Amino acid sequence: MTLQTVLLVAAALFCVGLFGALSQQVIVMVMMGLELMINGLILAAAGVWWFLAPEPTGQVLLLVIVAAMTLEMAMGFAIATLVHRHRGTDMTDSATELSG
Repeated sequence: MTLQTVLLVAAALFCVGLFGALSQQVIVMVMMGLELMINGLILAAAGVWWFLAPEPTGQVLLLVIVAAMTLEMAMGFAIATLVHRHRGTDMTDSATELSG
């Protein structure tokens, strides 16, 4: 597997995620699109680090980023659940005002 193949797969993941994030109205689907975009970026960074400097320092940093992304998505799903419970809908238009 070459660096070009890894970057091509990462670009495809990013493009699918961008389409999903921009074309959906449901909060969970938008978050799934954002997740795909971030995974594409992580794959590209991991591929570049692996092919340019195969030492594990870059991969450890990516594991920390994945852990932070997991916490971020958990908080996002908690907010989406809260909006759904209070407003009865899970559309992005209903989440414009989260203050009350």
